[in-house]
Amino acid sequence: MKTIVTLLIVAFLISFSTLDEEEVYLCGTEGAKKYHLSKSCRGLSGCKHEITKKKLSEAKELGLKLCAWED
Repeated sequence: MKTIVTLLIVAFLISFSTLDEEEVYLCGTEGAKKYHLSKSCRGLSGCKHEITKKKLSEAKELGLKLCAWED
């Protein structure tokens, strides 16, 4: 029983620590204010720059916020 609980705790910690490693999408590399969880997000439909990928943790460090269409 102790082994199962330990495994569950480890699995939880691993999944929690990799959450910010998820890739998100930005419209352009400079001047972006929002990040998008999906490349097909409605908020990216009017993007006139290259759509780029970043890690969620990097997007948050840049001060980007989640797109309101996905909030």
